[in-house]
Amino acid sequence: MFVGDGRANTIITASNNVVDGSTTFNSATVAVVGTGFLARDITIQNAAGPSKHQAVALRVGADFSAFYRCGFIAYQDTLYVHSLRQFFVNCYIAGSVDFIFGNSAVVIQNTDIHARRPGDKQKNMVTAQGRDDPNQNTGIVIQKCRIGATSDLLPTEISDVINPAGWFEWDGDFALDTLFYAEYANTGPGADTSNRVTWKGYRVITDASEVEMFTAENFISGGSWLSSTGFPYTLGL
Repeated sequence: MFVGDGRANTIITASNNVVDGSTTFNSATVAVVGTGFLARDITIQNAAGPSKHQAVALRVGADFSAFYRCGFIAYQDTLYVHSLRQFFVNCYIAGSVDFIFGNSAVVIQNTDIHARRPGDKQKNMVTAQGRDDPNQNTGIVIQKCRIGATSDLLPTEISDVINPAGWFEWDGDFALDTLFYAEYANTGPGADTSNRVTWKGYRVITDASEVEMFTAENFISGGSWLSSTGFPYTLGL
């Protein structure tokens, strides 16, 4: 386990990035591959800046890994939830382009997720899930979190930082029929779904029974391992 002295006091930082010759995978300030890895009260940062494009703070490819009261700060590709089952709770994630991305089965609970001002001609996307096989049981579940913006991005007149369309295509109409994006019981100014995208793969769920499969209990088998972390968690909705 990594144990820090609070997010503001214990910071691991580096600045590897794609523009200066790294790959996205190898740019991570911290990479985790050990089963059962835990971290708490620590910040992991990639300080490369928006002009350096892909620059990962944390890359996780560890089954049954969990993070509590941790911060992850970068710009493009902040948090690389690469593979296997992961859990984040009471954390802080800040970035710009695709800043939570990968192909793990991950549940993020009670976390502050903040967009930062991106570089020129860049667009902020909170998530970019990387599943390439329909048989994979992977996805990014954001539960009981708060999505906002850092002070350099917050508008002065409009409090809503989420585009009313909610979602943005990757490349034309690629995968719009086969993707699965869903929203359930969100609140706040950005939660209005009346002007969301009309893709075949997007839906607003109103029946709680339909989202039970995405709870920590079912999606990452949380009942069998989260108690051993000593971290707070919610198994259900």
